Amino acid sequence: MSKTDPLAGLTEAQLASHWMAFTGNRDFKKEPRIVVSAQGNYYQSADGRQIFDALSGLWCSGLGHGHPAIVKAVQQQIEQLDYSPAFQFGHPKAFQLSEKITEFMPEGFNRVFYTGSGSESADTSLKIARAYWRKKGLSSKTKLIGRARGYHGVNFGGISVGGIGGNRACFGEAVVADHLPHTMLPENRFVKGMPETGAYLADELLELIALHDASNIAAVIVEPLAGSAGVIPPPTGYLKRLRKICDEHDILLIFDEVITAFGRMGANTGSDEFGVVPDIINIAKQLTNGAIPMGAVVVKQHIYDTFMDAGGPEYAVELPHGHTYSAHPVACAAGLATLNILQKENVINGVKSIAPAFEQSLHQLKGLQYINDIRNYGLAGALTIEAAPAEPFLRPYLIAMQMWQKGFYVRYGGDTIQLGLPFTVTEEEINLLINALGETIKALD
Repeated sequence: MSKTDPLAGLTEAQLASHWMAFTGNRDFKKEPRIVVSAQGNYYQSADGRQIFDALSGLWCSGLGHGHPAIVKAVQQQIEQLDYSPAFQFGHPKAFQLSEKITEFMPEGFNRVFYTGSGSESADTSLKIARAYWRKKGLSSKTKLIGRARGYHGVNFGGISVGGIGGNRACFGEAVVADHLPHTMLPENRFVKGMPETGAYLADELLELIALHDASNIAAVIVEPLAGSAGVIPPPTGYLKRLRKICDEHDILLIFDEVITAFGRMGANTGSDEFGVVPDIINIAKQLTNGAIPMGAVVVKQHIYDTFMDAGGPEYAVELPHGHTYSAHPVACAAGLATLNILQKENVINGVKSIAPAFEQSLHQLKGLQYINDIRNYGLAGALTIEAAPAEPFLRPYLIAMQMWQKGFYVRYGGDTIQLGLPFTVTEEEINLLINALGETIKALD
């Protein structure tokens, strides 16, 4: 294969055989965009170009690609122990990583249940919430409440509490759930960071409690900052109000921190950054820097103890749930290496330091044609793009394709362009990215 082979040596049959995830397959296979390698903040495309990774993979590779410490950890682990059964047997790194994860969590979060992805983490947390109340003798508490524009993965529980219509419409009835309204208010357009208006929207939970009664509600699940719907920071006071209502009505509060944990917000977690402590935290993505698939659900001691205390004989399974790849040894090695780098290299403070430069540069796009809103927090940002006539999602697609041609990978989803910069980004890279975005949007018909 030559460095400029746009198909990277793939045959037509090979190209046709792969049904790609969250992809317009018909469009892609007309003009494939193939990545063949990555190093640092850049991909190498099959046609020989460097592509700046402006989404950190899929929000998961904040340390950049090919970090030598992660590569070494994975190589050593796969040579020593490539797989170990997750049920009834353990291996050292699973326990070492669990303890390391708790160092990044809010105080009191000290029990870690491993999954293989953020989607699995979402469904696991919902099952834990329902089972928790059943173990406490409150079996009527089964109702789950999510939020409009929320994203909690693609499994049936996650799409049920999720609030992105396109992710649910194809699949018919799922788990019954209700939804709080989203917090994207017209008066908060072009606000930098957290908007001041919108905390009152948390009181919509009281309406759902009045409808269903708290005795029937198991949990509320929200992202501290909604990522996949287009970077929606919480209004000031909103999360605290949700926490207060859940406390008053004995409802578990789940934070889906698959995007916000381990540095993206300039803090260990969104919980830390926004000053609100839930009962359950879902994690994935940055946990292994994207090197190996992995997720987890982290809970407080009292939730774990509830299962242990009602577990029957000591040899009995207290929670009948898990995955073949829970606590995978190679994923655990990648996770340990990743979290050690975040600590030793003071990476998260670096995110906090450079985030203001990203905010300033991103908001300079205000006033360009078709940009209806700009939102940001930490190293996450998004533009809302005005719909083209009869094709509401066309312009974001066109922008993303043009950016790819210019050497920048950005995410287009719905009516948004989304950015999740690597934690190692420089001010020069930020400015090059935003200038390219501006030029691309100006050139739209």
